[in-house]
Amino acid sequence: MLARVFEEAGLATAALALIRNHAERARPPRALFVPFPLGFALGKPNDPPFQHRVLKAAFALLEAEAGPVLADFDERADAPAELLQASGAAAAGRSAAVTLPDPADELTGLRGYYERWVADHDGRTLVGLTGIPQRRWRGLIRYLEAYADGREAWYAERPADLPIARFLRYAADDLKSLYFEARMARRPDQVDNDLHRWFWTETAMGALLTRVAARMAASGDPELALYARGIAR
Repeated sequence: MLARVFEEAGLATAALALIRNHAERARPPRALFVPFPLGFALGKPNDPPFQHRVLKAAFALLEAEAGPVLADFDERADAPAELLQASGAAAAGRSAAVTLPDPADELTGLRGYYERWVADHDGRTLVGLTGIPQRRWRGLIRYLEAYADGREAWYAERPADLPIARFLRYAADDLKSLYFEARMARRPDQVDNDLHRWFWTETAMGALLTRVAARMAASGDPELALYARGIAR
């Protein structure tokens, strides 16, 4: 929709599409389908030559005389691997017999590594969607535990104007971002599926978010079920 607005103002656009059938339905003026996992529109991180080839293919669509145009980026040899999702955690090695720590204590143990990551990256972090400072997340974790267990859940710091489905998604994204950044500070050799395998198979937070997503999906509420898809991934 934004592409059409820009085009009507005389600005040519070229979009990157990660889900081909969405692009087929939306019919933007020019779109390049890239066969990469969600979140990797330009391909593998820290690979500028590959990313430049993606951008070059997208900009080449500007030469089309008429649209809509939907082209495929066919270079897959150096594409990022599909990331492990929570649904694949059992097959990847999580055992029900393993005793996991309290997720709030686990988070406290990672906080120093996360803060090191932020300091080493000039304050840049993906944490912040909820607007709740990460040093006050113990209450957030208790709220998520109550929600996952089907108990009455109330959290004073949840923004009053934020629907429950969106808040749960923002909370999950903030927690995953803190865990991933902490892990990268501690283990800079780990990337992509290393991080996802660790999170979904070894952490208490991965197990908690899996339960939160399961309750949302089974709630019978279409909005909660929709947002659940983005939590345990």
